[in-house]
Parts: sequence; C-alpha cells; structure tokens
Amino acid sequence: MTVPSVSFLAFAAVAALIFNLGKAAWWRQVVLLATNVAFFASFSPNPLSYVPFLAFLALGFLTQIVTGNGARPRFFVFLLVLTIAVFVWLKRYSFVPNAAFLPFLYVLVGLSYVFFRVVHLIIDRHQGEIEGRVGLVSYLNYTLNFTALTSGPIQRYDDYRRMELERLPLDLVVAGRALERIIIGYFKVAIVSMLLAEVQREAIDALLLVPPLADRVATGILVAALYPLYLYANFSGYVDVVIGVARFFRIELPENFDRPFSSENFINFWSRWHITLSSWLKTYVYNPLMMVGMERIAAPALAPYIGVFAFFVTFFLVGLWHGQTSEFLFFGFLQGGGVAANKLYQLLMQKRLGHKGYRELARNPVYTAICRGLTFTWFAFTLLWFWSNWQQIATFSHALGPEGMLLTWLAIFIVATVLLAIGEPLRRGVLRMSWQGGPLLLSRYVRTAWGTALAAVTVAVIVLLNSPAPDIVYKSF
Repeated sequence: MTVPSVSFLAFAAVAALIFNLGKAAWWRQVVLLATNVAFFASFSPNPLSYVPFLAFLALGFLTQIVTGNGARPRFFVFLLVLTIAVFVWLKRYSFVPNAAFLPFLYVLVGLSYVFFRVVHLIIDRHQGEIEGRVGLVSYLNYTLNFTALTSGPIQRYDDYRRMELERLPLDLVVAGRALERIIIGYFKVAIVSMLLAEVQREAIDALLLVPPLADRVATGILVAALYPLYLYANFSGYVDVVIGVARFFRIELPENFDRPFSSENFINFWSRWHITLSSWLKTYVYNPLMMVGMERIAAPALAPYIGVFAFFVTFFLVGLWHGQTSEFLFFGFLQGGGVAANKLYQLLMQKRLGHKGYRELARNPVYTAICRGLTFTWFAFTLLWFWSNWQQIATFSHALGPEGMLLTWLAIFIVATVLLAIGEPLRRGVLRMSWQGGPLLLSRYVRTAWGTALAAVTVAVIVLLNSPAPDIVYKSF
C-alpha cells in the first residue's frame, strides 16, 4: 500500500473509526496492532518475504530485554553491534560480499526507520532512560506504527508510550486541523512534487541535446535547483499526511521540517531538515563522540575542534544511511564535510572577531542572505549524488562544459540568495496582516477556504490525469 494514496487514506479512515469506538487502552492497542499488521502485510503476497524483517524485530525485542538496566557493558556492546551488523547485512550494503546475502527477495520497506527505533530502545533501556518493561504489543505497535513505518518520522518510545496510555483528546478542532494537514500534504506530494519532477525531467532531456551556452545554463539551473524543492515537497508532504492521520489515532508524531531553506548555515539546515533523523544522530552518535573525545584529549585548545570531527562523522553517516552505493558514500562525505567546514568556519570567525563581533556579523541582513544562498546551493550540489549516479553526473558535466558548470552554480547561488532574502521579510509581512485580533492567513475561515480549494484541485488533477498513487522518495531508504 502506497503512502500517501487514496487507498491508504480510506484504510486509515476505517481503522481510525474502529480505533475510536473503544476508550480502554487495551482496545486501542489491539486495534492499532491489527491495523499495523494489516498495513505491513500489504507489501508482499509471499509470507517468506517477511521472515528476515520479523527476525530483526525479534532480535531487537530480545536484545532490549537482556541488555536492560544493569547488564554487563561488554555484553550490551556485543548485542548492539550484532543488531547493527544484522541491519547492514539485511540492507545489502555494497561493502558486504554478495555471497553473504540471502538468496531471495524480502521486504525492506521501513526497515531503516525500524532500525532507529530498535537501537533507541536498546540503548535507552540499558541506560535506564526507559522505566519498566516494554511489552510485546507496545513494542510491535511502536516499531511497526503504520503511520510512520515507511519513511518516519522517528518517534521516541517514551513519547509513544505516554500517548498509548493517556488517550489524547480528539475534538472537532483537533480533527479539523489534522484533516487540513492531510489535505495540504497530499497536495504537496500529488501536485507540487509531481510538477517539479516533470519539469526537471524535461530539463534533463533538453540539457542532453547540448544547446547554446545560455540555454545550457538555464537548463542546468532547472536540473540542479528544482530537485531540492521537489524533495522537500515530496517528503514534507508525506510527513504532513502521516502526522494528520496519526492524530486520528490519538498519536502526535514529531515534526520533521521547519522551513529548512530559511536556514542561515548548513548546521542550522540540518536542524530544520529531517529533524528526527538529525536529532537521533545527535543523541546516539554526535554526543557520544564528543564525550569520548573530551575524555581522551586533555588539551583545552583542541576541545572545540573535537566538535568539527564529531560533526563530520555524524553527517557522513547521514549519507551512508541513505543508500548502499558509492554515490551515497560520497553524498555522506559531502554532508559531513559541509557541516564540519561550517563548524570550523564558525570557530575561526569567533577567534578572529570574538563572540560578540561574530554575533553582530551574523545579524547583518546581507550576510544572512548570502549564507542562505550558499546553504541552498551546497545542498543542491550534494543532492546530485542523491538522485543520480556517476555516469549521469559525468554526462551532465560534459553537456554543460566547464564554463556552463561554473555559470550554473553561480546563477543558482545568486538567485537563491535574492529569492530567500525577499521571501523571509515577505513571509513576516503577510503573517502580520491581522483580522479580528489574529493573523489573517491563520484564521479559521481562510484556512478552511484554502484547504477546500487545495482538496478540489488535487481531486480534479488526479481524476483528469488518472495518475497512479504518488510515491515517496524516502520510502526507498
């Protein structure tokens, strides 16, 4: 079952209706478990294809039990490493010999996000951060939660467990906001991301015809700069839909985006883009690296640079997690290198200007606009290794030529800088427009009209084009 799609929304609506018929915690747990199992079972008609996935779930459940608070550190580390190794093996990473893989196809959808939840449970249970026993039904509902299985967001177990027990309110206002979120998200996935993807595909075909330099540069801008916008519309639209759907099951999923293209630097960007992934890696990779580094390196002068190394490793793993090929390995190198260079730049500027001087510089609107343009340009550049392969990159580079490449990225930087500089004040100005004591665009009437219009446009386009259910890029990770 594709998320989001009409069939998924219909499935979720029926399940939510049954879920809310009972008030008891056991009823909600049983109905949610049946819903999660039914959704999970929709990925393949072959029962054998689920065995590796279920075996990984069983390994995670047993590991978090036997490595709970008080377990020997070496035993805990061994089972944690084993869990990670099994995940790498099941995901068929390229550095693992092909002969070692299972000789049949099996379900992988959602395994990466289940991995994050399982490792979180194992570590936090061992450290005593999760009190009490994690029951099997709660474990399965948490790891296989159908609203966040295929592409996240990554929720913490204690947050899920609290909502499992407390039964969050679901009145007309809450339901209306959840429905509004679903409509906006579906519009972003089915309409906005579809149009951006189509324009980019046409630009790629046009670029391969090797037109004159000016046309090549214009086409190269579309090829490189549209993909970040497409990816944002596609992924954030999916997140909008599942957050809205989850609310009908009285679950509040964490936010995954916070206007990432308004980020003043690349570090800030990753605190606004795929927030739950960044937060998870900060907790379980960056913080431990910082602690170990501070313990092992006694020289105070080197302490700030430990963060540079920790940032590189953390965001290198971001790229490595996304895929098994050398393209994603290089994508990780660019992510880690970008964040580490950003941190190193901050340290050097603070050393040169002082903390106060650097803060004053960062508040300068021209400096901020340039930083935003540079951040967008770097992210667009790194994404070349996200959506294409080495051969395609070589083909695009050859079609553009050295001069065309230089002009393309320079133009992307200039356009992004100008548009983002205009966009932020414009957004603030529009939100300051008031009506009846509150922001006009956030009023119930405007939001209702806007949501209705988006729903009508989405339905009309889907019916007229008879297009298949939209797919989500992050479903493949």
